[in-house]
Amino acid sequence: MRMSTVDWIAYVLTIVGGLNWGLVGAFNFNLVSAIFGDMSALSRIIYVLVGLSAIYLIYTGTKLTKR
Repeated sequence: MRMSTVDWIAYVLTIVGGLNWGLVGAFNFNLVSAIFGDMSALSRIIYVLVGLSAIYLIYTGTKLTKR
């Protein structure tokens, strides 16, 4: 099964979100806030996209297990 462009974007965004949470937990450093500003409109968009990506991956993961 080939991954679509949407799949790749979802994986990259989810990995970025996971790495950011790891940095927050280990070093109290929020990379998204450091790059885009503390809760700026752009950082909020990034957080929403990461969350939507996680939901998308949950959905596609459940589809794969049903095959």
